Amino acid sequence: MGESEGFAERILDCVESIPPGRVLSYKDVAEYAGTRSARVVGRVLALDGGSVPWHRVVKSDGTFASHLFTEQRQRLLSEGVGFVGAKVDLARFRWDGR
Repeated sequence: MGESEGFAERILDCVESIPPGRVLSYKDVAEYAGTRSARVVGRVLALDGGSVPWHRVVKSDGTFASHLFTEQRQRLLSEGVGFVGAKVDLARFRWDGR
């Protein structure tokens, strides 16, 4: 397995470990995976095709990409995630990794 494949695997493992009803930001996932690049996390998730709970990863301000808004919000609501307006209530629903 090449280094980039190992890195992608760490990202996917991290996202897979986020429990239902919790979220992480792209930046959080990047830090857990050992990088500073939140954009790489987004790219890995886009290429993955949905094998992990991608909907549990949000922007640092609790918002979503506009093209994912409806589906992502619906999935998170079904898991009990709360919102303040159009943003995930990160103070209550951000996962601490434990």
